[in-house]
Amino acid sequence: MNLALPALVPALPALGAAATLAVGKKAPGLARPLAIVPVAVSAVLALVVALQLGTGQALDAATRLTPTGGPDIALALHLDGFSSLISVLVGLVATCVQVYSTAYLRKDPRYPSYAALVSLFTAAMFLVVYSGDLIVLLVGWEVMGICSYFLIGHHWETEDARSASLKAFLVTKLGDVPFLFGIFLLGADAGSFRIPDVLAAATDGRLGHPTLIALLLLAGVAGKSAQFPLHTWLPDAMAGPTPVSALIHAATMVAAGIYLVARLLPVFLLSGAALVVLAVMAAVTMIGSALCALAQDDLKRVLAYSTVGQLGYMAGALAAGDREASVFHLVSHGAFKALLFLAAGVVIHAAHTNSISAMSRIPGLRKRVPDAYWTMGIALVALVGLPPFSGFFSKEAVLTAAEHAANGEALTNGLGPASAVPEAAGWIVLISAGLTALLTAAYATRLFLVGFHSPQAEGAQAAAASQTAASQVGAAPTVASAAGHEADAPYSPELDEADPATAEPPAMRWPLWVLAIPTMGFGVAGLRSDWLPALLDGGSLRPSAVTAVIGTGLAVVGVLAAYGAWRSATARLATGRPAPADAGRVPEQAGAPAAEVIVADPGRTLLGPLFGPARHGFGVDRLYHAVFVRPVTAAARLVRFLDREVVETYVRGSGVGANLLGRAVRLAQTGNAQTYLSALLAGVVLLAVLVAV
Repeated sequence: MNLALPALVPALPALGAAATLAVGKKAPGLARPLAIVPVAVSAVLALVVALQLGTGQALDAATRLTPTGGPDIALALHLDGFSSLISVLVGLVATCVQVYSTAYLRKDPRYPSYAALVSLFTAAMFLVVYSGDLIVLLVGWEVMGICSYFLIGHHWETEDARSASLKAFLVTKLGDVPFLFGIFLLGADAGSFRIPDVLAAATDGRLGHPTLIALLLLAGVAGKSAQFPLHTWLPDAMAGPTPVSALIHAATMVAAGIYLVARLLPVFLLSGAALVVLAVMAAVTMIGSALCALAQDDLKRVLAYSTVGQLGYMAGALAAGDREASVFHLVSHGAFKALLFLAAGVVIHAAHTNSISAMSRIPGLRKRVPDAYWTMGIALVALVGLPPFSGFFSKEAVLTAAEHAANGEALTNGLGPASAVPEAAGWIVLISAGLTALLTAAYATRLFLVGFHSPQAEGAQAAAASQTAASQVGAAPTVASAAGHEADAPYSPELDEADPATAEPPAMRWPLWVLAIPTMGFGVAGLRSDWLPALLDGGSLRPSAVTAVIGTGLAVVGVLAAYGAWRSATARLATGRPAPADAGRVPEQAGAPAAEVIVADPGRTLLGPLFGPARHGFGVDRLYHAVFVRPVTAAARLVRFLDREVVETYVRGSGVGANLLGRAVRLAQTGNAQTYLSALLAGVVLLAVLVAV
């Protein structure tokens, strides 16, 4: 293979970013081609590299960048089936996002800088995927972090965007500090930062501190991939533009942590304690995020918590020792989650709100956005994990991996002995993943029914028709608009990027159908051993009969439970009886503050007393604010006080003292010679008297 091809994959988007920044404002017409063409060409090159590399092959190439007195730092490529598969996903999603953004942000004056950052973001993820050196990988890792800060805060004029971008940056950096120490310790133990050398050292048992290394690396993974306890930044990041959410959630930043653990899984297999910690982290993340998603009113926050939970699935598969299943679900999830976010952007464009409860009162919403309606339905079915969509096969691969690990037969595929994976880790992942499958089906069904099939929308449509008839006979029509979001619900609004009165342009519609293809068909690639498994580690990705029946059954139960709760809530609404919680009242956007409606929300019925805590993330943010933010803020105030009132007092005092001394000396300088002579004689007399005495 010509090494120029894989080298160009990350280089082209980076060059496109530089060109967009250089000429975007001077020649706005060039910004869009410079944003799309380099990323699209990189996507094609990534596919070409994958095809040329083939299955069961690996390519390593390196050149030394700099000596360090210890392990050298090398500009290295490490290509195999995992990097090939994920690079194709990154290229596909990034291209769709760039095309979509040309319409979604077509009137944004800061579009050139936005497009350049998206291209740089994409280049950084390509660098992470292709890098064969941990230090170079760290460069891409950190570039993604700074790009996410700027992209989440794209609408910096809003308080939500500013605080969300700062929170994302600080929380991920909190994990990156131990992650950096983990890389240094790993390089010191292995004698090299080259990934093949590190894996060889792990296989030979030459790592002196595998548990400490694994735990330090997991801290960075928890921050980057939004795993408990560093998951809180991701829901708030929804204040950024919707295409950015699609890119972050599907193929770049949050996928980087999972990819790193998959790449270094032989290191983690040396520590059963680290695998149990990873399993517990994944279990808490899966269940907690699914409960939170079931209570959210903001459409994008539902999808954000969904991403957190699905990343928990991937982490759980890694804890069970099967990186094939983890990467399989990563790629499957990347396709349908990108589709969900881009479809959500179309719906938000049409509804002019992120609020699901507000959408439920918009007449004919699903008819206004048929492309988004059908593709979102396809993606939600894949998210639930029903056959024959891709999410079913990848989710069942995770459950199968957990089942084998629980039985002491972990599917490590030659990376380590099956006994390296504790059975406890398998049971933790298996039970939590099953419960998450049920909850995922419930919140996906709730989103679809409340957002698109609410009886309130039909009533509003009839009212709108009567208003139209009244206006034709001269009566004053009332304004029909979406209701505001629920008053007690977390909400991450972004500035409206398009006029909701206009139809969605083709650039916002055809990427949905492009992503719908792998959402529907990618799963079958894991059925034959000479397809996807041959590209990865060669193990089986077929779902076992037991987990397939149980997993699908739990998903069906979740769908039926949400549907039954929705029917019950709509029946109560039709008869005028209130829902179980009056907190379901939502102020009308266009009416007086006292005007309220009742939302038929099945989440309230299903969660009961857990609904309020789940809506606010079970108070984790409040806990962190009380335990970490307030003490740090108080310490900052103390430091500021000491600096300004103590340190600066001494500095100012020294200046004032010198000034006073200068004034005193200046008073003695009168310019009168008689005064100088008198003072001199007086001094002589004084000295004479002192000597005489």
